[in-house]
Amino acid sequence: MTIEELERKFQDRIDAEEKIEAKDWMPEEYRKTLIRQISQHAHSEVVGMLPEGNWVTRAPNLKRKAILLAKIQDEAGHGLYLYSAAETLGVERDSLIDDLHSGKAKYSSIFNYPAISWADMGAIGWLVDGAAIMNQVALCRTSYGPYARAMVRICKEESFHQRQGYDILLSLSRGNAAQKRMCQDAINRWWWPSLMMFGPNDAHSPHSAQSMKWKIKRVSNDELRQRFVDMTVPQCEILGMKLPDDKLKWNPERGHYDFGEIDWSEFNNVLKGNGPCNKERLADRLNAHLDGAWVREAAMAHSEKRARRTA
Repeated sequence: MTIEELERKFQDRIDAEEKIEAKDWMPEEYRKTLIRQISQHAHSEVVGMLPEGNWVTRAPNLKRKAILLAKIQDEAGHGLYLYSAAETLGVERDSLIDDLHSGKAKYSSIFNYPAISWADMGAIGWLVDGAAIMNQVALCRTSYGPYARAMVRICKEESFHQRQGYDILLSLSRGNAAQKRMCQDAINRWWWPSLMMFGPNDAHSPHSAQSMKWKIKRVSNDELRQRFVDMTVPQCEILGMKLPDDKLKWNPERGHYDFGEIDWSEFNNVLKGNGPCNKERLADRLNAHLDGAWVREAAMAHSEKRARRTA
């Protein structure tokens, strides 16, 4: 078959909702797009552990410590699933991690903001993980089989993370005046970065059209963002808190909430590496990787020893 015929047959499979598997023929750009998206997703899970790990010893009680530890462990597992899915596309995990540490690869802009109070653990769980779920549920139907299957388990665990975060904020919102102020402050700081997580508006998203055609993405950035706003406003009302947007109001004609314009200059600045914690997060991740070298070396030595015994 010619390349044109292979591409036509490939698109027919996509249109018929067939899953593409690792050994199937695929266009090179499809493979590159998946490697970029899955690796960025994996990097985000791993870097996302850093702001939370800083609060384990400062959680208010043993129960909260245990829950936060379990969440961080889940995120490490998500990174593992996603790196494994990326490897099915013929890329080495070490090269992906090297790209992260060198600054060549990107991760979610949200993880370049500081977590300065215990309420931030609630806001991250409720808003950040809530936004992630909105995107990831659609990815359970993505056209690449290994990615779609990894997302099924990840989404189940992310739903726990969202409830954990909301529970923290609910407790604070029912507390004393200082706790309520802490809750509102965290919501104020994490609301807009959470909306940025869905990426640029559809008209300015360079990869969206092709990803939608290949059904790597199933829902557009703007539609996902709107769903997130519609879901979050009633939950915030239960907390008795206010989202930091004076233009936020229900539009009966659209059947959705209207909301203010996102500061895209801030979003682009963070992506360029100039966010509040870009350098700190990358340095912490690199140091953790270097500090864990002995564990990887020990695991390899043990594996080689077992292989020799078997032989």
